Amino acid sequence: MVAWLEHEVAPHADVHAMLADERFVYDDLTPVRVGDPYAPHTFVWFHRDLRDEVEVPGEIRVLHRDERVLVVDKPPFLSTIPRGRHVLQSVVVRLRTELDLPELTPLHRLDRVTSGVLLLATERRWRGPYQTLFEHRQVKKTYRALAPWQEALESPVVVRNHLRKDRGALRAEVVADAPVNAETLVELEERRGDLAVYRLSPRTGRTHQLRMHLAGLGSPIVNDPLYPTVADVSVDDFSSPLQLLASELELTDPVDGTERRWVSGRTFPLA
Repeated sequence: MVAWLEHEVAPHADVHAMLADERFVYDDLTPVRVGDPYAPHTFVWFHRDLRDEVEVPGEIRVLHRDERVLVVDKPPFLSTIPRGRHVLQSVVVRLRTELDLPELTPLHRLDRVTSGVLLLATERRWRGPYQTLFEHRQVKKTYRALAPWQEALESPVVVRNHLRKDRGALRAEVVADAPVNAETLVELEERRGDLAVYRLSPRTGRTHQLRMHLAGLGSPIVNDPLYPTVADVSVDDFSSPLQLLASELELTDPVDGTERRWVSGRTFPLA
Protein backbone atom coordinates (compact mmCIF):
# COMPACT_ATOMS: atom_id res chain seq x y z
CA MET A 1 0.00 0.00 0.00
CA VAL A 2 2.86 2.38 0.74
CA ALA A 3 4.33 1.90 -2.73
CA TRP A 4 0.91 2.58 -4.24
CA LEU A 5 0.49 5.74 -2.14
CA GLU A 6 3.93 6.96 -3.18
CA HIS A 7 2.97 6.47 -6.82
CA GLU A 8 -0.41 8.21 -6.48
CA VAL A 9 0.14 10.89 -3.84
CA ALA A 10 3.87 11.62 -3.54
CA PRO A 11 3.85 14.50 -6.07
CA HIS A 12 1.40 16.34 -3.83
CA ALA A 13 2.17 15.24 -0.26
CA ASP A 14 4.86 13.88 2.07
CA VAL A 15 3.65 10.28 2.18
CA HIS A 16 5.97 9.00 4.91
CA ALA A 17 5.31 11.94 7.23
CA MET A 18 1.58 11.45 6.77
CA LEU A 19 1.91 7.71 7.45
CA ALA A 20 3.80 8.45 10.64
CA ASP A 21 1.01 10.82 11.73
CA GLU A 22 -1.64 8.19 10.81
CA ARG A 23 -3.26 10.54 8.32
CA PHE A 24 -4.03 7.79 5.79
CA VAL A 25 -6.98 5.64 6.90
CA TYR A 26 -9.14 2.87 5.48
CA ASP A 27 -12.95 2.90 5.36
CA ASP A 28 -13.14 1.64 8.95
CA LEU A 29 -10.80 4.48 10.04
CA THR A 30 -7.89 2.16 10.89
CA PRO A 31 -4.63 3.78 9.80
CA VAL A 32 -2.57 2.53 6.86
CA ARG A 33 0.65 0.96 8.19
CA VAL A 34 4.06 0.52 6.61
CA GLY A 35 4.11 -3.09 5.43
CA ASP A 36 0.38 -3.37 4.70
CA PRO A 37 -0.03 -5.49 1.54
CA TYR A 38 -1.50 -3.84 -1.52
CA ALA A 39 -5.25 -4.51 -1.66
CA PRO A 40 -7.09 -3.81 -4.92
CA HIS A 41 -10.48 -2.04 -4.79
CA THR A 42 -9.65 -0.46 -1.44
CA PHE A 43 -10.43 3.13 -0.53
CA VAL A 44 -7.82 5.13 1.35
CA TRP A 45 -8.83 8.47 2.84
CA PHE A 46 -6.83 11.49 3.89
CA HIS A 47 -7.12 15.25 4.30
CA ARG A 48 -4.68 17.11 2.11
CA ASP A 49 -2.73 20.09 3.41
CA LEU A 50 -4.35 23.37 2.51
CA ARG A 51 -2.59 26.55 1.49
CA ASP A 52 -3.10 29.66 3.57
CA GLU A 53 -6.11 31.12 1.79
CA VAL A 54 -6.46 34.86 1.38
CA GLU A 55 -9.85 35.99 2.67
CA VAL A 56 -12.17 36.98 -0.15
CA PRO A 57 -13.64 40.45 0.41
CA GLY A 58 -17.34 41.10 0.14
CA GLU A 59 -20.47 40.13 2.02
CA ILE A 60 -22.61 37.04 1.43
CA ARG A 61 -26.02 38.69 1.68
CA VAL A 62 -28.91 36.48 2.75
CA LEU A 63 -31.93 37.21 0.55
CA HIS A 64 -34.22 34.53 1.97
CA ARG A 65 -34.16 31.71 4.50
CA ASP A 66 -36.79 29.18 5.46
CA GLU A 67 -36.93 25.54 6.54
CA ARG A 68 -36.02 24.20 3.08
CA VAL A 69 -33.90 26.72 1.22
CA LEU A 70 -31.38 29.49 1.70
CA VAL A 71 -30.95 32.16 -0.98
CA VAL A 72 -27.86 34.35 -0.95
CA ASP A 73 -26.37 37.14 -3.01
CA LYS A 74 -22.82 35.93 -3.67
CA PRO A 75 -19.91 38.36 -4.04
CA PRO A 76 -17.36 37.90 -6.82
CA PHE A 77 -14.24 35.74 -6.29
CA LEU A 78 -15.94 33.44 -3.77
CA SER A 79 -16.28 29.81 -4.88
CA THR A 80 -19.67 28.17 -4.55
CA ILE A 81 -18.21 24.90 -3.25
CA PRO A 82 -14.77 23.96 -1.89
CA ARG A 83 -12.52 22.90 -4.74
CA GLY A 84 -8.96 23.29 -5.91
CA ARG A 85 -7.20 26.08 -4.03
CA HIS A 86 -10.42 27.47 -2.55
CA VAL A 87 -11.77 25.48 0.38
CA LEU A 88 -12.40 27.70 3.38
CA GLN A 89 -13.10 30.59 1.03
CA SER A 90 -16.31 29.14 -0.41
CA VAL A 91 -19.98 29.88 0.14
CA VAL A 92 -20.73 26.41 1.46
CA VAL A 93 -17.91 26.22 4.01
CA ARG A 94 -18.44 29.76 5.28
CA LEU A 95 -22.21 29.47 5.71
CA ARG A 96 -22.29 25.96 7.14
CA THR A 97 -20.33 27.42 10.06
CA GLU A 98 -21.84 30.90 10.26
CA LEU A 99 -25.47 29.72 10.05
CA ASP A 100 -25.05 26.36 11.79
CA LEU A 101 -26.31 24.45 8.74
CA PRO A 102 -23.99 21.42 8.47
CA GLU A 103 -25.93 19.88 5.55
CA LEU A 104 -26.14 23.09 3.48
CA THR A 105 -25.75 22.25 -0.21
CA PRO A 106 -25.92 24.41 -3.36
CA LEU A 107 -28.67 23.47 -5.82
CA HIS A 108 -26.76 25.01 -8.75
CA ARG A 109 -23.43 26.74 -9.17
CA LEU A 110 -22.03 30.11 -10.06
CA ASP A 111 -18.48 30.54 -11.33
CA ARG A 112 -16.07 31.84 -8.69
CA VAL A 113 -15.80 35.17 -10.50
CA THR A 114 -19.57 35.57 -11.03
CA SER A 115 -21.73 37.44 -8.53
CA GLY A 116 -25.39 37.11 -7.66
CA VAL A 117 -28.30 34.92 -6.64
CA LEU A 118 -27.46 31.43 -5.43
CA LEU A 119 -30.00 28.88 -4.14
CA LEU A 120 -29.02 26.28 -1.53
CA ALA A 121 -30.86 23.49 0.30
CA THR A 122 -30.70 23.67 4.08
CA GLU A 123 -30.78 19.86 4.54
CA ARG A 124 -30.15 16.77 2.42
CA ARG A 125 -33.84 15.82 2.43
CA TRP A 126 -34.75 18.93 0.43
CA ARG A 127 -32.14 18.58 -2.32
CA GLY A 128 -34.01 16.17 -4.57
CA PRO A 129 -37.18 18.18 -5.31
CA TYR A 130 -35.29 21.39 -6.10
CA GLN A 131 -32.47 19.76 -8.07
CA THR A 132 -35.11 18.11 -10.27
CA LEU A 133 -36.31 21.59 -11.29
CA PHE A 134 -32.82 22.52 -12.47
CA GLU A 135 -32.36 19.20 -14.28
CA HIS A 136 -35.63 19.72 -16.16
CA ARG A 137 -34.84 23.40 -16.90
CA GLN A 138 -37.83 24.59 -14.92
CA VAL A 139 -35.90 27.40 -13.23
CA LYS A 140 -35.77 30.78 -14.95
CA LYS A 141 -32.37 32.41 -14.61
CA THR A 142 -31.70 35.99 -15.64
CA TYR A 143 -28.23 37.49 -15.76
CA ARG A 144 -26.97 40.97 -16.49
CA ALA A 145 -23.57 41.95 -17.81
CA LEU A 146 -21.65 45.16 -18.36
CA ALA A 147 -19.91 45.05 -21.74
CA PRO A 148 -18.97 47.31 -24.68
CA TRP A 149 -21.86 48.96 -26.50
CA GLN A 150 -22.08 48.33 -30.23
CA GLU A 151 -24.34 50.30 -32.51
CA ALA A 152 -24.30 47.44 -35.00
CA LEU A 153 -25.31 44.80 -32.46
CA GLU A 154 -28.93 43.81 -32.96
CA SER A 155 -31.16 43.53 -29.92
CA PRO A 156 -32.66 41.17 -29.10
CA VAL A 157 -30.45 38.46 -30.56
CA VAL A 158 -30.33 34.74 -29.86
CA VAL A 159 -26.89 33.11 -29.89
CA ARG A 160 -26.82 29.39 -30.65
CA ASN A 161 -23.76 27.18 -31.05
CA HIS A 162 -21.98 24.12 -29.68
CA LEU A 163 -19.65 24.75 -26.74
CA ARG A 164 -17.15 22.32 -25.31
CA LYS A 165 -14.86 22.66 -22.31
CA ASP A 166 -12.38 19.86 -21.74
CA ARG A 167 -11.48 18.90 -18.20
CA GLY A 168 -8.44 20.84 -17.05
CA ALA A 169 -8.74 23.43 -19.82
CA LEU A 170 -9.02 27.07 -18.80
CA ARG A 171 -11.34 28.06 -21.63
CA ALA A 172 -14.23 26.56 -23.52
CA GLU A 173 -14.34 26.51 -27.30
CA VAL A 174 -16.92 26.66 -30.05
CA VAL A 175 -17.18 23.44 -32.06
CA ALA A 176 -18.20 24.23 -35.62
CA ASP A 177 -20.78 22.08 -37.42
CA ALA A 178 -21.74 20.28 -34.19
CA PRO A 179 -25.33 20.09 -32.87
CA VAL A 180 -26.39 23.16 -30.89
CA ASN A 181 -26.02 22.66 -27.14
CA ALA A 182 -25.83 26.30 -25.96
CA GLU A 183 -28.43 29.04 -26.44
CA THR A 184 -28.71 32.54 -24.96
CA LEU A 185 -31.14 35.39 -25.51
CA VAL A 186 -29.19 38.68 -25.40
CA GLU A 187 -31.07 41.98 -24.97
CA LEU A 188 -29.73 45.52 -24.69
CA GLU A 189 -31.13 46.99 -21.48
CA GLU A 190 -29.29 50.26 -20.94
CA ARG A 191 -26.50 52.16 -22.64
CA ARG A 192 -23.81 53.73 -20.45
CA GLY A 193 -21.52 55.69 -22.73
CA ASP A 194 -19.16 53.24 -24.41
CA LEU A 195 -20.59 50.42 -22.30
CA ALA A 196 -24.02 48.86 -21.97
CA VAL A 197 -25.95 46.64 -19.59
CA TYR A 198 -27.12 43.48 -21.36
CA ARG A 199 -29.88 41.22 -20.08
CA LEU A 200 -28.95 37.58 -20.65
CA SER A 201 -31.47 34.74 -20.57
CA PRO A 202 -29.71 31.39 -20.95
CA ARG A 203 -31.83 28.54 -22.27
CA THR A 204 -29.04 26.05 -21.57
CA GLY A 205 -26.30 25.94 -18.95
CA ARG A 206 -22.93 25.22 -20.54
CA THR A 207 -19.72 26.21 -18.76
CA HIS A 208 -18.75 29.84 -19.54
CA GLN A 209 -21.72 30.06 -21.92
CA LEU A 210 -22.67 33.69 -21.26
CA ARG A 211 -19.09 34.90 -21.30
CA MET A 212 -18.39 33.16 -24.60
CA HIS A 213 -21.62 34.27 -26.24
CA LEU A 214 -21.06 37.95 -25.48
CA ALA A 215 -17.41 37.73 -26.50
CA GLY A 216 -18.52 36.03 -29.72
CA LEU A 217 -20.77 39.01 -30.44
CA GLY A 218 -17.76 41.32 -30.09
CA SER A 219 -18.72 42.61 -26.64
CA PRO A 220 -16.68 40.68 -24.06
CA ILE A 221 -17.80 41.24 -20.48
CA VAL A 222 -15.77 43.90 -18.66
CA ASN A 223 -12.88 42.41 -16.62
CA ASP A 224 -13.28 38.92 -18.07
CA PRO A 225 -9.91 37.21 -17.41
CA LEU A 226 -10.47 34.50 -20.05
CA TYR A 227 -12.41 35.86 -23.00
CA PRO A 228 -11.43 36.95 -25.56
CA THR A 229 -7.85 36.46 -24.25
CA VAL A 230 -6.35 34.98 -21.09
CA ALA A 231 -5.14 37.64 -18.67
CA ASP A 232 -2.21 37.09 -16.32
CA VAL A 233 -4.10 37.72 -13.08
CA SER A 234 -3.28 36.25 -9.68
CA VAL A 235 -6.00 34.09 -8.15
CA ASP A 236 -5.80 36.35 -5.08
CA ASP A 237 -6.16 39.61 -7.03
CA PHE A 238 -9.63 40.96 -6.21
CA SER A 239 -9.22 44.39 -7.80
CA SER A 240 -11.15 43.85 -11.04
CA PRO A 241 -14.34 41.81 -10.60
CA LEU A 242 -16.01 40.28 -13.63
CA GLN A 243 -19.03 42.41 -14.49
CA LEU A 244 -21.43 39.49 -14.71
CA LEU A 245 -24.35 39.21 -12.30
CA ALA A 246 -26.82 36.39 -11.72
CA SER A 247 -29.53 38.95 -11.11
CA GLU A 248 -32.78 36.97 -10.86
CA LEU A 249 -33.98 33.44 -10.11
CA GLU A 250 -37.60 32.32 -10.54
CA LEU A 251 -39.27 28.96 -9.92
CA THR A 252 -42.43 27.22 -8.79
CA ASP A 253 -41.67 25.69 -5.41
CA PRO A 254 -41.78 21.89 -5.82
CA VAL A 255 -42.91 21.36 -2.22
CA ASP A 256 -45.76 23.85 -1.71
CA GLY A 257 -46.42 25.09 -5.27
CA THR A 258 -45.81 28.78 -4.53
CA GLU A 259 -44.24 31.08 -7.11
CA ARG A 260 -40.83 32.25 -5.93
CA ARG A 261 -38.59 35.01 -7.27
CA TRP A 262 -35.37 36.37 -5.83
CA VAL A 263 -33.47 39.43 -7.09
CA SER A 264 -29.87 40.47 -6.42
CA GLY A 265 -29.34 43.80 -4.74
CA ARG A 266 -26.01 44.38 -6.48
CA THR A 267 -25.63 47.10 -9.12
CA PHE A 268 -23.08 47.90 -11.83
CA PRO A 269 -20.23 48.44 -11.68
CA LEU A 270 -19.77 45.43 -9.41
CA ALA A 271 -17.10 46.05 -6.79
